[in-house]
Amino acid sequence: MATRALSQEQLAALHEGLVIPAHPLALNADRQLDERRQRALTRYYVASGAGGIAVGVHSTQFEIRDPEHQLFEPVLRLAAEEVRRAAPERPFLLVAGICGPTEQALRETETAIALGYDAGLLSMGGLQGWTEEQILERTRAVAAQIPVIGFYLQPSVGGRIFSYAFWQAFAEIPGIVAIKMAPFNRYQTIDVVRAVMHSSRRDEIALYTGNDDNIVNDLLTVYRFQVEGQTVEKRIVGGLLGHWAVWTRKAVELLEEVKRVRGEAVMDSEWLTRNIEVTDSNAAFFDPAHHFEGCIPGIHEVLRRQGLLEGTWCLNPQEQLSEGQAEEIDRVYAQYPHLHDDAFVREHLEKWLA
Repeated sequence: MATRALSQEQLAALHEGLVIPAHPLALNADRQLDERRQRALTRYYVASGAGGIAVGVHSTQFEIRDPEHQLFEPVLRLAAEEVRRAAPERPFLLVAGICGPTEQALRETETAIALGYDAGLLSMGGLQGWTEEQILERTRAVAAQIPVIGFYLQPSVGGRIFSYAFWQAFAEIPGIVAIKMAPFNRYQTIDVVRAVMHSSRRDEIALYTGNDDNIVNDLLTVYRFQVEGQTVEKRIVGGLLGHWAVWTRKAVELLEEVKRVRGEAVMDSEWLTRNIEVTDSNAAFFDPAHHFEGCIPGIHEVLRRQGLLEGTWCLNPQEQLSEGQAEEIDRVYAQYPHLHDDAFVREHLEKWLA
């Protein structure tokens, strides 16, 4: 088992379902870390009612690891400090993004543990040429040190397709506490769910959506399979999402509402419409029209409009809003005023920036 373990309260919360935003990176006009606004973002997520934050992940920009920036440890440290200062009374998970070959992944795990992180979101991107067994071995090495949230990343942003057999073996690894499914593909999402449900550890692994194109439907769906002659059911209980880095207070309200209606025998078809509204908003933020090239600046633009960020700058100067993306964000703001949390941010912004 992992040398670091989640508390019983954290495990219970993880399985009940949490909103876990993927934490962005706040930069100034010189593309240097803006510590004041970086802290303000963490304060926003805690105050919004999120059940955790994921730091050092794609939304935080993988370039934080580059030698010329060396921001991995500072950015993780700032978030941990703010969570400890806020001392939320509810269970709260600090999740560190972990990536790279085994040696790098273990170094990042060591940093995360030293900073008090509870779990690692283990990316399997950037390992082209590795066999599935090699990736499983890497996973076992990291999961022996820290509780691991697996991550099925869509190929269009650096992920790869894994076999059903891979996920069967993955689910059996001690120390895997959850899997974030973000292939943006129903077939591949079902592969993961079915593999977990056929696993001896199915009750120990929480399922989380990272499918920003299908958030609401993922949260409402019951998966049902025959396992060894018995009917077994399992749900995707929460989300670990870049999409939830914005309008976070409304995301928390959405998940609370979903939890209330999950047990109803007949569900209002309005939920299907809500799913499309959220997906349409995500299209403006994540920029699938341009192969997701503007996904990080898109998130930044929403936070900039709210006053949480000063600009949309990324460490990579090539990462900018795509042509027409700002107009798309204008459109979804006007179309879905019930989905944004601008009033909540206005009420607290001065305090978060202090």
